[in-house]
Amino acid sequence: MPDKFFITTAIPYVNASPHLGMALEYVQTDVLARYHRQRGKEVYFLTGADENSLKNVRAAEAEGVPTAELVRRNTQRFLDLGKALEISNDAFVRTADARHHAGCQKLWAACRPEDIYKKTYKGLYCVGCEAFLTEADLVDGKCPEHQREPEPIEEENYFFKLSNYQRPLEELIASGRYRVVPESRRNEILSFIRMGLQDFSISRSRARAKDWGVPVPGDDAQVMYVWFDALSNYITGLGFGAEDESRYRKYWPADVHVIGKGIIRFHAVYWPAMLMSARLPLPASLFVHGYVNLGGQKMAKSTGNIIDPFELVGQYGVTTLRYYLMRHIHPFQDSDFSVEQLEHAYNADLANGLGNLLSRSLTMIEKNAGATIQRAPCEGEAERAIRAKFDEVFESYERLMEGFDFSQALSKVWEAQAALDRYITEKKPWEIAKDPARAAELADVFYLLAEGLRMLASLVYPVIPQTAAEIWRRLGLERGHLEVSWAEHKRWGLLKDGLRIDKGTPLFPRLT
Repeated sequence: MPDKFFITTAIPYVNASPHLGMALEYVQTDVLARYHRQRGKEVYFLTGADENSLKNVRAAEAEGVPTAELVRRNTQRFLDLGKALEISNDAFVRTADARHHAGCQKLWAACRPEDIYKKTYKGLYCVGCEAFLTEADLVDGKCPEHQREPEPIEEENYFFKLSNYQRPLEELIASGRYRVVPESRRNEILSFIRMGLQDFSISRSRARAKDWGVPVPGDDAQVMYVWFDALSNYITGLGFGAEDESRYRKYWPADVHVIGKGIIRFHAVYWPAMLMSARLPLPASLFVHGYVNLGGQKMAKSTGNIIDPFELVGQYGVTTLRYYLMRHIHPFQDSDFSVEQLEHAYNADLANGLGNLLSRSLTMIEKNAGATIQRAPCEGEAERAIRAKFDEVFESYERLMEGFDFSQALSKVWEAQAALDRYITEKKPWEIAKDPARAAELADVFYLLAEGLRMLASLVYPVIPQTAAEIWRRLGLERGHLEVSWAEHKRWGLLKDGLRIDKGTPLFPRLT
C-alpha cells in the first residue's frame, strides 16, 4: 500500500472574489500535492470556502441580497480559480453544507465538557480577523492586519478553555511533533503560548450572526464562532460526522496544512487544542507563507488593493503565473508582485531558458539524427559531469521541496538547465556532425541532451505540469509522469533506443 499524504489549504472567506494571495496558496498546495503523487504517495488534497463568516453576512447586507445567494455566487469564483490555475484538489468543502454542519457538531460534542463553558463577555471584535482583540493587539487603536478599529461587542457566548492546554501546546510545538515552518513562525507561536493563553469565544448569538452559521448543539440561540466552525473543515471534508467515515479514518491526520501568516494563531494553537480536547489525532506540519504585496502593501479585498489572478492567467497563461509564483515569490516572507518581474521571468527563464534549450536540442536531433534518439553510454568526462550535476540537483530538490522552499528548488533545477546549455556550447554538436567518424560521440551528445530534458521535465512537473507533459511528448515518451516511479525519474537511462522526437513549435514564444 502506498503511503497516504493529506494536504489542505486554508478556506477563504467568500465575501468577495479571490485575489492573487489566494492564488499563491492554491498553487503552493497544488505543487506539494503533485510532488507527493509523483513520489508514489496516495494523496488527498482538500480545499474549500468559509461560507459562515460574519464578513459574508455583512457583504450580503451591503449588496441587499440573501447571504446564501452571495456565498453561492462567490464560492463559484473560488472554484473557477482552482480550474484556471489547474489545481488538482480532490475535494472542495462548502461550510454551508449540511454535511459540514454535522461534522462540526460532532466535534463540539466530542470536546471534554470541562473545556466548553458559557459566560457574558465584553470585548473588541475585528470582523476582518473574525476574532476578539485585546488593547495590546492594536496599533494606534486599529487592528494591525486590517487597519480598522475593532467594534465593541458585549454578549453571552460559549468559550473554549484554552488555558487548559498551555503546557501540552508548548511541548507539541517545541518538540516539533507539530512542525511549524518556517522557524521564525515556530518561534512566534512559542512566544505567544509562553505569554499565557486566554480562553477564546467559540460561539456568537444567532441574532448577531443574522441566523447564519452552524447551530450550537443544544442551544438554539447560538451559532458556532467561525474559527471553531472553519477549522473543523479539515476533518468534515474527509467525512467526519458522516455515516461513512472511512475516508476520514484513511487520511487523517493532515500531513500539511498550508496557510497565510495572518491566521497562524488559529492553526497552531486553537486547532490542536480543539483536537486534543476531542481526543483526535493531531496534524503533522503547518507551512506558513507570507503575503503577496502590491506597492509594499498587503493585498486585501477590504481595501481594494488587489491583482485579479484571472486577468493574469488570461494575459500570460497559467504556466507563466504558476512558475512566477513559485520561483519569484518568497515562500516564507512577504513579496511584492510586479508585472515587469513576471514578464522578465517568462522571457529569461522560460523563453530564453527552458524553451530555448528544448528547441535547439530537438532541432539538432531532427536535423542530424533523423529525429531519432539513439541510446548511448554517455561516459565521457563532460557527460559524467552532467550526470553528477543532475544527481546533485535531485538530492537538493527533494530536500528543498520537503522544506517548502519552492523558489530555491526551482533555482537548483535551472542550474541543471544552465549546465546543459553550457554543455552544448562546449561540445559544439554542429561541428561533430560534420565528421562521420564521430557518429558515436554525436549520439552521446544527443542522448545526454534528451535525457537531461526528460529529467528537467520530471523536476518541473509539480510546478508547470502542462510544460512537463509536453516535453515528454516531444521526446516520444508514452507514459505520463505519474506512471513512472520516482526512482525511474531520477535514474539515468529512461529513454529507450529508437524513440522519435517531435521538434514542435517554440514552447514559450518571447513576449513582445
